[in-house]
Amino acid sequence: MAKLNLKPTAGYLLIEPLEKEVKTASGIYLPDTAGEKPQKGKVIAVGGSVFADGHETKSPAKLGETVIYKKWGGNEVKVGNVEYMFVKFEDILAVEV
Repeated sequence: MAKLNLKPTAGYLLIEPLEKEVKTASGIYLPDTAGEKPQKGKVIAVGGSVFADGHETKSPAKLGETVIYKKWGGNEVKVGNVEYMFVKFEDILAVEV
């Protein structure tokens, strides 16, 4: 991956979505038009903490971790031929361990 010159603003993570599954558990291959967009990706940049009402909200994930985010969360941005997602801290549902 080439160096990406994007740094998320406070409260956001920059995520590279993982490829969606093209084969079901039973071995059936799915066409590109089937299924939904992935909700899982790798964190490639982290914005700063957010301060509101005297409380600090830190990032729920670190650089390089794989996260699951809300289905309709995030904003897509395409750099070259790769699509990335800017996702708010509160739209992260889980971090893989």
